[in-house]
Amino acid sequence: MSTSAAARPLRVAIIGAGPAGVYAADILTKSNEVQGGDFAVSIDLFDQYPAPYGLIRYGVAPDHPRIKGIVNALHKVLDRGDIRFLGNVNYGRDLTLSDFRRFYDAVIFATGAIKDADLDIPGIGLEGSFGGADFVSWYDGHPDVSRDWPLEAREIAVIGNGNVALDVARILSKHADDLLSTEIPDNVYQGLKASPVTDVHVFGRRGPAQVKFTPLELRELSHSRDVDIVLYPEDFDFDAGSEAQIASNNQTKTMVKTLTNWLVEDEPTGASRRLHLHFLHSPVEIHDSPEAPGRVAGIRFERTELTGDGSVRGTGEVVDYPVQAVYRAIGYFGSELPEVGFDEKRGVIPNEGGRVIDEDGRPVPGIYATGWIKRGPVGLIGHTKGDALETIGCLLEDRLNLPPAEDGSEDAIIDLLEERGVRYTTWEGWLKLDAHEMKLGANFVNVSGNAELVRERVKLVPREDMVAISRGE
Repeated sequence: MSTSAAARPLRVAIIGAGPAGVYAADILTKSNEVQGGDFAVSIDLFDQYPAPYGLIRYGVAPDHPRIKGIVNALHKVLDRGDIRFLGNVNYGRDLTLSDFRRFYDAVIFATGAIKDADLDIPGIGLEGSFGGADFVSWYDGHPDVSRDWPLEAREIAVIGNGNVALDVARILSKHADDLLSTEIPDNVYQGLKASPVTDVHVFGRRGPAQVKFTPLELRELSHSRDVDIVLYPEDFDFDAGSEAQIASNNQTKTMVKTLTNWLVEDEPTGASRRLHLHFLHSPVEIHDSPEAPGRVAGIRFERTELTGDGSVRGTGEVVDYPVQAVYRAIGYFGSELPEVGFDEKRGVIPNEGGRVIDEDGRPVPGIYATGWIKRGPVGLIGHTKGDALETIGCLLEDRLNLPPAEDGSEDAIIDLLEERGVRYTTWEGWLKLDAHEMKLGANFVNVSGNAELVRERVKLVPREDMVAISRGE
């Protein structure tokens, strides 16, 4: 850095205010170099949404027991006052990469992954075929998603064996009144309340020992009132690879034990809804019917079998299930960002350890990535922290050679946003919005018949309302 740049705090922009971005900011401010006085740092945390928290606010089921703890941890970081939050700022539209490079010495992309991974089978485009991530955005009150969702099916298939698949299946099968204790928006409650669903089927391509969800997510299924969990003996096959996985991994052992206990011990209770867990099913085709052309009427699978090492192969046996809706939940995929390279196969920004690289594989000075846009949509919150630690380590190594910002003053970016008419939001604005949502919860009129029901908050959905309340307009 130049002498003039070294005389001021290192200016860092982080694009994305979800866990990945917040952890990166927190790790940088707490680094030995900053805490020891080697240099000062000034961090601006940007997000395209008016509110912070990213995937925790718009990608985690509202009844997830860990969500409040995660939000509280992120809140404590941002509430310290040493990291500035600037929301409702869209990268590529409101600000370009050249803008960021003009006002910051380093830029970290932490934009995550919000799209559904593709499933290339016939019929995937039929009416009634949905992406699980889109459904999650709807029930989490994403401001840019339609407030209406077509919940018309009695029988539903969910394809996938990860946590998102279980979240989608649980929300689809759960009675809406039992979600009123969460922060779900009113439109989501009304939509789920009117759903005629009776059966939700979750399908995985491999066996019970190869599932990708976690014990916590699995156990949550059994907490749903008036929902029977249904399993099938023919799906419980364990080869040598499965046995080795069970013996070496306590998480797998716990989940297999839970599933096996449900299979052997749980009898149907006559519940009004059923959640079916199927294994060793590979999707082949989604089809319509002569009575309803263009709409989902069923889904076809090929049964699979374990090959000895935990992998599977097709058996040639085909089975059909009548369903009127299909949700694919086979993973998330990153979105390409303007002026930044993109790996089309992996859905990430090309990088080495967090340093963004160009087409020739050379690091782009001052540009970094962290979180899912760096490594792909895998891993839990703990992985995100380790990921941010690696990226910030690279930035600290590079700090003396970063290309200095043309204008490193903290007011310069605010002046530009106001000049362009961007209605940005701040941390103080989020506190106003937070208080408003808490008030909506306190004023909630109980319609469930549960006299003890108390709502802590109700999530606000319309972007314009969120911005206006945050800005005090």
